[in-house]
Amino acid sequence: MTIVGKPCGLLNQCACAIGGLISIDFNNPSKPIINPINVDFAKYNHSLCIVDTKGNHADLTDEYAAVPAEMKKVANFFGKEYLRDVNPDEFFNNVSKVRKACQDRAVLRAIHFFNENERVSKIIEVLNQDDFDEFKHLIQESGNSSYRFLQNVYASSDPQNQAVSIALAIGSTKPSCFHCLGDE
Repeated sequence: MTIVGKPCGLLNQCACAIGGLISIDFNNPSKPIINPINVDFAKYNHSLCIVDTKGNHADLTDEYAAVPAEMKKVANFFGKEYLRDVNPDEFFNNVSKVRKACQDRAVLRAIHFFNENERVSKIIEVLNQDDFDEFKHLIQESGNSSYRFLQNVYASSDPQNQAVSIALAIGSTKPSCFHCLGDE
């Protein structure tokens, strides 16, 4: 999807518009299925917060456009338009062939996609089971997967500026130190 000349997904916009924790199925992009996930963070002595990492997305148009383009390239390898229509087992059984046809970053991004879809289902399940510790673990896995496999947290053309990478590192090692991200 392109909004005001920038390629972007709808996930963040929908989450902000609806508020709280949600799951979204984009099988039909014009009519996504949005499901609120009711969780009382206060019950677990936690808060859902937005952190200003001091990052800048001004020059990331090409970086963001590459994500869906590379995932579609992998899907096309299997004769599909979208990666969601590719059988994960078929993908993993053919990784070496996909690497040759689509290159490594596209393969890593597809790995993130398949794992993240499974992870979202697990997140909903553990919240329904009142397992907040596993929820936190899965959320950290998600962030680490975005960093390692989706590779969408900094511009490859500007590796010296990695504000979101720093936030993920602090969040997974010293979450009480998020105040360190701001200017002193």
